[in-house]
Amino acid sequence: MDAPEEFCRLLSPLPLPDEMRQWDEEAERFGLSTAMLMENAGRVACDVLLRHCPDVEGAAVWLLMGSGNNGGDAACVARLLADRGARPLLFHARPPDAVSGASALHLSMARANGVRLAPLEELPVAMTACLGGMTAKERNATATAAAESGPPRIIVDGLLGTGFSGKLRPEAQAAIERVNALSRRIAGCFVLAIDIPSGLDAVSGLPSPVAGRAHATVTLAAAKPGLVLPCARPWAGALHVGDIGIPAAVRTRRPPRHYLLDGRALRGLPGPAPDAYKNSFGHVLVLGGAPGLSGAGHLAAAAALRAGAGLVSAAAPGSSLPAIKNDWPEIMTLALGDAGAVRWPASLPDPLRELLCRCTALAVGPGMGRGDDAAAFLAALLELPGRPPAVIDADALILLSRNRALLSRLTSADILTPHPGEAAALLAADTRQIQAQRPAALARLCGLSPAAVVLKGAGTLAGQSGRPVLISPYAIPALAMGGSGDVLAGCIAALLAQTGAGCRDALRVAATGVALHALAGRICARDFPLRGVRASELADALPHARATPGDPPATGGERCIPWPN
Repeated sequence: MDAPEEFCRLLSPLPLPDEMRQWDEEAERFGLSTAMLMENAGRVACDVLLRHCPDVEGAAVWLLMGSGNNGGDAACVARLLADRGARPLLFHARPPDAVSGASALHLSMARANGVRLAPLEELPVAMTACLGGMTAKERNATATAAAESGPPRIIVDGLLGTGFSGKLRPEAQAAIERVNALSRRIAGCFVLAIDIPSGLDAVSGLPSPVAGRAHATVTLAAAKPGLVLPCARPWAGALHVGDIGIPAAVRTRRPPRHYLLDGRALRGLPGPAPDAYKNSFGHVLVLGGAPGLSGAGHLAAAAALRAGAGLVSAAAPGSSLPAIKNDWPEIMTLALGDAGAVRWPASLPDPLRELLCRCTALAVGPGMGRGDDAAAFLAALLELPGRPPAVIDADALILLSRNRALLSRLTSADILTPHPGEAAALLAADTRQIQAQRPAALARLCGLSPAAVVLKGAGTLAGQSGRPVLISPYAIPALAMGGSGDVLAGCIAALLAQTGAGCRDALRVAATGVALHALAGRICARDFPLRGVRASELADALPHARATPGDPPATGGERCIPWPN
């Protein structure tokens, strides 16, 4: 990619570790030294710490200084805390005379400012001494310093940064486990991680095999993909993004491959024109809701209306239509077969062809069923020349997995919305494999066809071949219920219908629908914080979510990414 896509300009970048290194290198060529960026990092980390712990005068603060740039950031924080009257004790993983570059400069400034140093291997001795488990005669210099200052009120984790990958070395794992145990034992002890909790993988968001447990993390320049995934929340705590001065020109020249899909995605939605009428907002056709599964068809249709479609029709075997309509006069219907029909036709009847010519988007699959009749009907639909773009969901995805030749009939205007089980069927894999390697699964799904793909689940991913990956940070237990996916399919179809024939960016539409659906889920979770939301209530919340887009704005040079309850 030569520059960020227009839609991505609305979203926060999520650079991978190698991309972050490129930003740092470009910034240095721009004229910003590593020492200057390290000073900025230390200051923003200190500012975040003071927001959580405003009174640090006299407080014992333990800081872990690794051998990389994260360690230099920790040394800078130690110096700044000493300026505020705190009593920092800096545990260094590398001997001070072996530290080089910008980290050596900040370490020397910390020492000159009265910061006390101790080798990281003496952390167990310090822990024993500060907790009163060592006599004065048994103490060395580190133990004496720890005993004099008492148990730490604050721990700053600068041991390992985002460049870490693989498995922790035994000594690093032992240090992390000791700090986790110490922070649990000391009432009120606050842990701040610089850039990322040590041991947490910046790509997957998983520990390797353990990670530091922070109450807050200040990630530098931009959040990293693994940090915004819900699985990282128990380790990262409150996630803050600190601006360290990477120039906009650098970020533009080196756009990342991942972006944060939060509420700001909705800011790209246009408001209704004053002279708009129903056809201005598109016509969605729902193809689903077979006998016994008609509720799915109704939910998709209702969600399409709630998401702003001007017209919504549903076509299904005749016996299903009363339940799909479900006393919603706004949902128009077309019976496929007579009023008692229970099977999908093997070919497209003329009335359906005429309706397809009038529609601007399709929602295909919710409650369609998986029988031979549904398979034949889906094949006839996808092979129709010039058909409207389609959101393909639920049973239609399973049918695609059984007739993979149909994948060649998909276009770049279509959108696939599999949950992990449906993704496993499409990839001939196990659901556990999908969940263990979600980014890789998304890449494989995008390789099946030109269509955009939404891999649903906690931390939904959206992508399309050759384009950025968009990561939703939301994990809302209230959405984990039957019908939630049908609502999402109808929601995305409504947005797809509203884009018009000349402006169809399937990935942007899919991503906006994911964000709208998640924010509607947050609204529902206010009344039902854990469980108990009905899919119909989720659909009803869509207009309210659209009316109040976005997350809290940035303040004071840093932005907190809110973890939704």
